[in-house]
Amino acid sequence: MSLSHFDESGQAHMVDVSDKAVTDRIAVAEGRVVMTSETLAHVLEGTAKKGDVLGIARIAGIMAAKKTADLIPLCHPLPITKVRLDLVPDAALPGVRITATVKTSGQTGVEMEALTAVSAAALTVYDMLKAVEKSMAIEGIRVVLKDGGKSGRYEA
Repeated sequence: MSLSHFDESGQAHMVDVSDKAVTDRIAVAEGRVVMTSETLAHVLEGTAKKGDVLGIARIAGIMAAKKTADLIPLCHPLPITKVRLDLVPDAALPGVRITATVKTSGQTGVEMEALTAVSAAALTVYDMLKAVEKSMAIEGIRVVLKDGGKSGRYEA
């Protein structure tokens, strides 16, 4: 199997997508921030010193999705048509489950944008709560759905 981000001499390059069809594309990624029940209580009660943990993390994820091409060297800048971040407190974890849905109509997919959105949201949750708990863990960041384009549908 050849990797598309390397040319025939092994040098990294941005893939040429100019011959690809413009299609509707979607990607969904997920991840979680695991913390103690005591730390989660700050999220649920709105008592984190830095403010609205879930609201700020949602905005961070949306902003990150739009900046993915600036962060990941070989990503194409894309006309993103939708970014949705769902941050759900989960007492059974305990922690916060994060899901990002990203859409575009374009010549390449939005998996990296969805992954970047989840990552930035998780990092923001950590940042906003680190004064309470430094041992939080960011886990399980992965693509769970990708659809559109030549390779079709993938579901985890």
